[in-house]
Amino acid sequence: MRGRTDGSQKKRLFTTFVLVAAVLLFLYLYFGSQSQGESALEYGSRSLRKLGSSYLGGDEESDLGNKQDDFKFGVDDDDGIVPKSFPVCDDRYSELIPCLDRNLIYQMRLKLDLSLMEHYERHCPLPERRFNCLIPPPTGYKVPIKWPKSRDEVWKANIPHTHLATEKQDQNWMVVKGEKIIFPGGGTHFHYGADKYIKSLANMLNFSKDIINNEGNLRTVLDVGCGVASFGGYLLSSDIIAMSLAPNDVHQNQIQFALERGIPAYLGVLGTKRLPYPSRSFELAHCSRCRIDWLQRDGILLLELDRLLRPGGYFAYSSPEAYAQDEEDLRIWKEMSALVERMCWKIAAKRNQTVIWVKPLTNDCYMERAPGTQPPLCRSDDDPDAVYGVNMETCITPYSEHDHASKGSGLAPWPARLTSPPPRLADFGYSKDMFEKDTELWRKRVENYWDLLSPKISTDTIRNVMDMKANLGSFGAALGNKDVWVMNVVPEDGPNTLKLIYDRGLIGSIHNWCEAYSTYPRTYDLLHASNVFSDIVEKKGCSGEDLLIEIDRILRPTGFLIVRDKKPVIDFVKKYLAAIHWETVAMTDSSSESDGDDDVLIVQKKLWLTSGSLRETD
Repeated sequence: MRGRTDGSQKKRLFTTFVLVAAVLLFLYLYFGSQSQGESALEYGSRSLRKLGSSYLGGDEESDLGNKQDDFKFGVDDDDGIVPKSFPVCDDRYSELIPCLDRNLIYQMRLKLDLSLMEHYERHCPLPERRFNCLIPPPTGYKVPIKWPKSRDEVWKANIPHTHLATEKQDQNWMVVKGEKIIFPGGGTHFHYGADKYIKSLANMLNFSKDIINNEGNLRTVLDVGCGVASFGGYLLSSDIIAMSLAPNDVHQNQIQFALERGIPAYLGVLGTKRLPYPSRSFELAHCSRCRIDWLQRDGILLLELDRLLRPGGYFAYSSPEAYAQDEEDLRIWKEMSALVERMCWKIAAKRNQTVIWVKPLTNDCYMERAPGTQPPLCRSDDDPDAVYGVNMETCITPYSEHDHASKGSGLAPWPARLTSPPPRLADFGYSKDMFEKDTELWRKRVENYWDLLSPKISTDTIRNVMDMKANLGSFGAALGNKDVWVMNVVPEDGPNTLKLIYDRGLIGSIHNWCEAYSTYPRTYDLLHASNVFSDIVEKKGCSGEDLLIEIDRILRPTGFLIVRDKKPVIDFVKKYLAAIHWETVAMTDSSSESDGDDDVLIVQKKLWLTSGSLRETD
């Protein structure tokens, strides 16, 4: 008996030893890899400390978070240290979205209301917690498949996430096929294809020939809870552009898939803040099984849609509440119907599993409501176009006297809308002549850009484009004859001309370039920065180096950046080309530009496959 007992003790000791060794090995590997990532960041912060930028991992001597007071390009940056190479982030950051980083939320211990979706809203890192490293592509990354083929297939290596293919396999969202992910065009509500579903919506509204664009009068669409954006992707063939919107939630990579496919999309959520779009921007809002509680907080989310819809705009809602007969769905339908009736929406059509409401053309219905009716009209001092970081309001935005009298938006049908002076020009004191001159100026500039790019591009090289400071949207309008789409970005602190851009039938968002943009890495083929660097550095005191790193994060490998700015800014960017692994494509100075004092620099981002291979190259 003693011998058997001793043997069992030895076995227990051996088992304990193996378990302890395994735990120690795990801790070593975990913290070892973490320290390697941190050391790369610390290396960067030491070598870049004098650049006026702010980074994660700096020490006591670094001047983190301080503004570059009265900094001027070409004057204050002469003795700055330019690194031979920016460090590369650890591979686990290959999909980092700095202002939508849940790890950051946990680390900062933010107290957020999960029921209000606050954890899916923007929470940007403090200056001392920013990454100063280049985001690596995933292992095996390939240059994306070109549009229009990309609508239906992408490289699996570029977005190595296949859980949606399993989770949504009965709904035809996506299918894994060898090295590719295929998109059959299905959705949670339209298993048999978005094209058939879109045609059915047009038929419900009695649009001519069942074509959803309504002879050019329906152009801009907001698709809430868009999935992989097949609805928006199939609208494009009808000359409709959709802002496909979804949060970075349990279906984490849905917007990443959309942008990889070449479909316009944005990371955002109906939570507590207004969406970054001006009032009266969309002809149609769409929700297909989007799992949103529209009744919460006195209907505040429906009221946000109401703010965004144009006069006479539609809300297409495909959900069990519209047709199911169980007690809970009937209750929701009854309460939702009562709410939209008080908002003066009317049912335009209802068939099978879909209902389409229409917003009024004038203020008449609002004025006829009984006193005390909820929701109330918004205060007269509420600016419906103030959106960046602004809380939603539980109120109805009435039309201005001009819009009320016009009984509609007064917009030309597409494509004439693109070049027609928008009615809201008068809000900024701009004349039609100014608008037409701006349109012609950018037509010539874009023509020149494409001449400079011509040795590097073919007709399908560029698909996803961002204008980082869009003004009136004339850069994007000048690309109307090319098979591209443009995300027009307007600064949060300047004239809110984004509503003019939407009135031209284009899309965009409000943003502050001192912060990271709400998109995945490697999502745009071309970024256009006209006086963006001089604005954020000289006027706002933010970091030009941070902006370079952010642009690199957004750009796809082999993508292009066009910088149009003062000569000192161009010289500043040129200093960092080798460090950030970009190369010059073309450059012109103001002497060759007949329309202004700005120089132009066009650069291309190099393709490097992994952080490891890049470090070996360096």
